[in-house]
Amino acid sequence: MRLNRFLASAGLGSRRGVEEIIIAGRVKINGHVVTDLAAQVSPEDSVKVGSRVVHSEQPIAAVLNKPRGYLCTASDELERRTIFELLPKRWPRVFHVGRLDKESEGLLIVTNDGDLSMALTHPSHEVDKEYEVGLDRPFDSGHREKLLKGIRIEGGLAKAYQINVVTPQLLKVVLRQGIKREIRLMFYSLGYEVTHLRRIRIGGLRIGPLKPGEWRLLTAREVQELKASEPKPRPARPQKPKAAPTGAKSRVPAKSPSLRRRPPKQRRTARESD
Repeated sequence: MRLNRFLASAGLGSRRGVEEIIIAGRVKINGHVVTDLAAQVSPEDSVKVGSRVVHSEQPIAAVLNKPRGYLCTASDELERRTIFELLPKRWPRVFHVGRLDKESEGLLIVTNDGDLSMALTHPSHEVDKEYEVGLDRPFDSGHREKLLKGIRIEGGLAKAYQINVVTPQLLKVVLRQGIKREIRLMFYSLGYEVTHLRRIRIGGLRIGPLKPGEWRLLTAREVQELKASEPKPRPARPQKPKAAPTGAKSRVPAKSPSLRRRPPKQRRTARESD
């Protein structure tokens, strides 16, 4: 097993997270520092991160209906409630894939499977994430196009890929990128306050009948379907026709082959165009 995958399966973080640990020289295999992400780990090898011996753990993947008021963090210095208080204590260490802010709720995936995390978070895959969005006043349909084209907020260009109006003050919005507080900032820039934010879908996985605070393990089929998400092709930009150079002659129509022939040994002049 590759070293970065081994560390991710041991619950040390996502594949990208553990790669930073490896590159920093914090990992030893059989007493030797290893910085090669593709280094192989066999069952007989001793792997340490710092002074801690690391063992590969049974992969776990679950969906949690995050309640409002809980933080997506392993611990909080202010001792506020975290999502890990809702999970079984006997589980190996898991991490959340993506995040929901304290006042948001809904579908959250927790796992120790680095491959699953990579499939859901890598920018090239652009996995759909669907949200219910409640607003403090009726939605102005004139703002739809602005949200679809993208709005510049702190953190980058925030862009909705789909917007469905359920009621005047309740929308369903689909995103594909993950910018911090993206939906709240998008609507705030247009003069709205988001009063309710609930994620209901990631890829083909829906939250279903889970009540706030409840969780369930993902089936093997669900995990494979989430991992199999292919990168979304980016739409080709329409190419503008090139303007003909000033004074350039137009092409001779293809129906006049006799006129297209040039006299033998006659050189092309600088004014001729292809």
